[in-house]
Amino acid sequence: MSGSPRLKLLSREQAILEFNRRVLAQAERDDVPLLERLRYVCIVSANLDEFFEVRYADVLEASRTPGTGIDREYLHDLAKASHELVEDQYHLFNHVLGPLLRQADVYILNHADRNAPQREWVAEFFRRQVRPLLVPIGLDPAHPFPQVANKSLNFIVRLGGRDVFGRDNDIAIVRIPRVLPRVIRLPDAVSDGKQCFVLLSSVIRAHLEELFPGREIEAFSQFRVTRDSDIDVDEDDMTDLRQALRSKMSTRQFGQAIRLEVVRSCPRDLSDFLLEQFGLTEQALFQVNGPVNLVRLTQLIDQVDGDALRFFPHEAGWPEGLPREEGMFDHLRHHDVMLHHPFESFDAVVEFLRQAVHDPDVLAIKQTIYRTGSESVLMELLLEALRRGKEVLAVVELKARFDEEANINWAERLEALGAQVVYGIVGLKTHGKMMLVTRREGARLRRYAHLSTGNYNPKTAKLYTDVGYLTSNVELTADVDMVFQQLASLTQLKPPRHLLLAPFAMQTQFLRLIERVTEAARAGRPARIVVKANSLTDEPLVYALVAAAQAGAEIDLIVRGACILPPGVPGFTERIRVRSVVGRLLEHTRVMYFRWGQSEFDEAVYLSSADWMNRNMTRRIEVAWPVRDTALRQRVIDECLVPYLHDARDAWVQSSDGRYTRAGTKGHSAQRALMDRYRDRALT
Repeated sequence: MSGSPRLKLLSREQAILEFNRRVLAQAERDDVPLLERLRYVCIVSANLDEFFEVRYADVLEASRTPGTGIDREYLHDLAKASHELVEDQYHLFNHVLGPLLRQADVYILNHADRNAPQREWVAEFFRRQVRPLLVPIGLDPAHPFPQVANKSLNFIVRLGGRDVFGRDNDIAIVRIPRVLPRVIRLPDAVSDGKQCFVLLSSVIRAHLEELFPGREIEAFSQFRVTRDSDIDVDEDDMTDLRQALRSKMSTRQFGQAIRLEVVRSCPRDLSDFLLEQFGLTEQALFQVNGPVNLVRLTQLIDQVDGDALRFFPHEAGWPEGLPREEGMFDHLRHHDVMLHHPFESFDAVVEFLRQAVHDPDVLAIKQTIYRTGSESVLMELLLEALRRGKEVLAVVELKARFDEEANINWAERLEALGAQVVYGIVGLKTHGKMMLVTRREGARLRRYAHLSTGNYNPKTAKLYTDVGYLTSNVELTADVDMVFQQLASLTQLKPPRHLLLAPFAMQTQFLRLIERVTEAARAGRPARIVVKANSLTDEPLVYALVAAAQAGAEIDLIVRGACILPPGVPGFTERIRVRSVVGRLLEHTRVMYFRWGQSEFDEAVYLSSADWMNRNMTRRIEVAWPVRDTALRQRVIDECLVPYLHDARDAWVQSSDGRYTRAGTKGHSAQRALMDRYRDRALT
């Protein structure tokens, strides 16, 4: 690898914020249904929560260590960009989407907007459903500032007069239980033919005085604190990872404070008091023009009636040629099958496992579990396999962020029925998506594998683009089996022959493929690289791409989120183009294409569970696999790469300073074209 360290790379954190600007831009589009526009606003809020909980928390920690390159100016620039993004988000919500919702007869009513019958209904709701759960805490030496959970809704109140003991304690905190709905729909009887909603914060605000009888409320504000939510366990000094994570999860809600949100009308003395209590600086304060948690407006989206306000429903088709109810193994003995989700139904994966569970000739099932969710038909099928006496090996990643509890629960249920459950490798996350079925066929055993770029989660499979791959190829399935053996036994086995496995050889193999393209470019042969991933932040791979471009290779990068490689820099990246596609679906497919000559043997296509990030290459168990079948390889190119390179509706083009401009608004949409193609196929 001969990268150029003189090329200054882009900021990863700024790239994450730029991605969220592209998501927010979806909420500005007139061709997106109204409730979906609001959903994008909510998605940005959820993304920012995680940004502060995880990434910004890490940056703050790094800023305390000399030599990390994170200084006060860098933190200031990040805070400034974050504040600007939040300001734009609330402006869009208040001045664009709010009026459009009212035009559609959907109203979010503040206290001043509510008529007498509505106020009466809200008052009764407060007294019956809300007031019994609220316990205001007046602050004094015996009542210190309470523990405030991460991202919880709270009120701070300044009181006049004296308390019941004659003291002038003037600050009180009201914590709002999470069991209360944040968005309440008013009954039709008081809605005048409209769809009317009130926010819980508005309900409480209108009745605060009932919580403090005999005291005057001088000032108040909603507030919300975001905390560092990464769970750190010392894996070198523990004996039971599951137990260690369980004990840590109970304290996650009370990690170090990172960000404070208050409403814009919050008096300065109250926001200063809160900053002091949480140990935060001024740049951590976000004064917002509206509710402090826009994420909760997803509850409104779910309650509104009106199909015209949502995306048209997409019915995923069944994979062409694949048997639906039985005979899947007979088909896979002769044909590899590619599954392109959500254009093709994830039900095919569920059916693959279901047939394995109910087939008396299937002896063993092995599967990795990363993000399956608290309810999972796939996990229930594994439990059924155990009841039927099959051998089950489950590699459960307990450290899948924010899914730790669900995964621990599944691990315990599987173990209770006799599954062999392992938790991957100490110090590494098992992120590869693999399932292996071993079946007795006559006098021999045959393996069948499913590999995927995405998680075993039927819900997200309807929203994320991913590619699954079903195969009985002897060499590929042997590699998959070897990976499972290594994860279970921790023994050193021969390297896989066809799979690329991180953290052992994936990065090295991709660097070799890039170098092969680089050599072809120097020799004047066709030299081409196309990478589609969620993030590109691994510096060795970035500098290898730069070297290939300098040698003359043409490179296209389709990176949904953070990309630290600046395209179009003279002398470095003039031959590199970077685009991001942000549409109805979350782009999640990872595809790598390399060409280093003229013939069909001078190209390679890989699918992968890994993004091109340092953590994926060096600190995770990841798999990438080649698509050797000529027809399927062409299908990957035709469906996962070419449409996105020509997208002129949902695509954004990155400039050398890290900013993005929309590629177009009226042209071809890759996602829409694929939806149409598969819908038409399902109808024929």
